[in-house]
Parts: sequence; C-alpha cells; structure tokens
Amino acid sequence: MAYRILVADDDKDIRSVLALYMEDAGFEVVEAADGGEALAILEGQPIDLCLLDIMMPVMDGYHVLKRIRETSDVPVIVISAKGQDPEKILGLNLGADDYMVKPFNPLEAVARVNSNLRRARGSVARAQGQDDVRPSQVLRCRDLELDVEACLLTRGGTPIDLTPVELRIMTLLMGHPGRVFTKQQIYEHGWDEPYVAAENSVMVCLSKLRTKLDANDPQAYIKTIRGIGYRLER
Repeated sequence: MAYRILVADDDKDIRSVLALYMEDAGFEVVEAADGGEALAILEGQPIDLCLLDIMMPVMDGYHVLKRIRETSDVPVIVISAKGQDPEKILGLNLGADDYMVKPFNPLEAVARVNSNLRRARGSVARAQGQDDVRPSQVLRCRDLELDVEACLLTRGGTPIDLTPVELRIMTLLMGHPGRVFTKQQIYEHGWDEPYVAAENSVMVCLSKLRTKLDANDPQAYIKTIRGIGYRLER
C-alpha cells in the first residue's frame, strides 16, 4: 500500500507541483488549502507524512503543528518562505521533523519525504525490538524486478548483471516507468556528477544496458524518444 502524504498549502500551484512529483514517486497525495482543512484531514483519515506550509488562512501552520503534536507523532516537514533561523527554530521546537525554505526543488522534497519516512519506520522498528528489520524497496515493471537495497535486477526471475552506473539508471527509470528523461538527467543520476558534454557516454551505456535487458530486441524496454531522451516502456 502506498504511503499517504498530506500537502497543506494555500498556493494551488505549489500543491499541484508537489502532488505531481509525490505521485510520480509512488505516493498517494491528499491536498489541503488551509490549516482547518489540514486538521480535518489528519483527524479523519490515516496520513503517513505531512508537508505543511506556515502562512495559511483559517489556521497557520504553526498552530496546526501544535495541534498535531498534541495527539500524533506523524512526520511533519514544514515548507515556508520564512528562512530565517528564528522561524526554523520555532518550527522545529514545535515538533517539526524537517524544514524546507521556498522556493525549493520538488525532487529535494521527494528526497526529504523518503528520508523522514525511513526515519519514522526505523523508530517504529526499534520500539518493537526489530532493529535488524530493514524493509526492502522493490521496483517492478513488466517482467523486470529491481530490489534497490540488494542492488539486484531480475527479468522473469533471472538475474541480470549490471554495473553500478547501470543500476542507478535502472533505479531512475523503473521508479518512473513511462516518464521521459533527458540525457542530462540520466547522466547526472547514473554517474552522480554534473553533465558536461557526456552525450556519448549515455548513448554507449544505454546501448549496453538494452542488450542486457533483451539482446533480441534492444528497444523492447528502453525506448528512444527522438530529440528528447529515453523512457522505460510500461
């Protein structure tokens, strides 16, 4: 079952962008346009993490956070245009788990959500005496299955030997099947360094990767979108 994320912000555009990226990362998203609506949602349905704006009508984020902490330890990431230290300290002292300053990169928001969810899962496991339990993230697309923790890709149950770069690229593609990625995005994710005239490296790596996935039909899994980039076929 997908984690349910509450995005509480009075700016519709910010809610829409966050919802798009969160859903693309596999989360279920619930939106609230003000503090009162956010509290009603939190009281009426299970929420796994809350992205909470500060400047909202009806009830501001600080009061919402204070009310949340009276009854719940759900992870809360404050998102605010207020980046001064006193504002951050206030939010953290009221019980926020993290603090992001607007404007921010939506991909950073996804990364912080994942980080805080892992931390929350770890706390639950320790409380239950299960320190050694580490849930494995498994990505699936058609007959491909990628165990991210084990760094193991299989096709129809048969392991496929990949390099670290190829594994990182497959993690990116399998995490977003059907989405088109540019050569720059693929390079920066796969090689973990800035993209500087590395187009040939991407093309060579993807050619080898395609052959490993299906030697008989190199376009079977990773399709070239001419003039744009590549996508993993659903």
